Amino acid sequence: MLTPLKRKSILVVGSVALDTVETPRGKATRVLGGSATYFALAASLFAPVRMVSVVGEDFPRRYLNKFRQRRIDTAGMKVLPGRTFSWHGRYRENMNEAETISVCQNVLRHFPGVPAHYSDSRLVFLANTDPITQRKTLKSVQAPSLVACDTMNLWIRTQPAALKKLLREVDILLVNDAEARMLTGRNNLPSAVWALLEHGPKTVIVKKGEHGVFLCTGGELFAVPAYPLHQVVDPTGAGDSFAGGFLGYLACCRKITPRQVRRAVVYGAVVASFTVEDFSTRRLEKISLPEVEKRFQEMKRMVRF
Repeated sequence: MLTPLKRKSILVVGSVALDTVETPRGKATRVLGGSATYFALAASLFAPVRMVSVVGEDFPRRYLNKFRQRRIDTAGMKVLPGRTFSWHGRYRENMNEAETISVCQNVLRHFPGVPAHYSDSRLVFLANTDPITQRKTLKSVQAPSLVACDTMNLWIRTQPAALKKLLREVDILLVNDAEARMLTGRNNLPSAVWALLEHGPKTVIVKKGEHGVFLCTGGELFAVPAYPLHQVVDPTGAGDSFAGGFLGYLACCRKITPRQVRRAVVYGAVVASFTVEDFSTRRLEKISLPEVEKRFQEMKRMVRF
């Protein structure tokens, strides 16, 4: 049973978006999205969250209220003249990868700095933004005890030098299997993971969608399956929800040990399983910690042998 001993605030820096998503299950137009959004809603199940992002004047106030109702500090979230970052994507029947129809950075080009009173944050998640912005953010935090980051194929392709500098400064790297192979040039996934560790992070987590999660830390490998679902409605945000559940659980731990990191991976997988059951953040907004704990116990029974 999850019994938080000491909760630490988590700082997340990333995008808040208005998404339009098409899947075989339907379509949702201009709904709440973005890497920081999914992470913050997931992590706030476990611990307080501090969010740094930027939105435009068109961003609905009801979405800001959703953040504030969930122990998410939005003092670092700026509202600028212009339109909010938007993404329009489409998933085919297998739901494994999104086809981007359009993406508009809009006010995301003017990313804000980290508020001074956030500089004492102990846990930091650098959600998917360009590595130059991620490094700038990290320099604004005084002495974090744990730094995790995510990235994507765009930055691997267009800013490889900046990304490699960033990887030397983080503790945990989260990528999907295609990004792991792209970063290292190795097709064999375990080989790619070992190669990623040589870039600097102490821990590498590879997200494999419906096939689960692969963890390498302390010279050991650990793998868990995805929670089995009868139907996936919208995979958007699953990776960031995983990261939120993962770091959220670690924020509850008095001491972060290899055992706690493994448990955190399972909690991350469980939280992500809720996210994909509806469009946008609709399902994620409604779940409770007891529901998460119930699925965690089911996962334990599934993989025990």
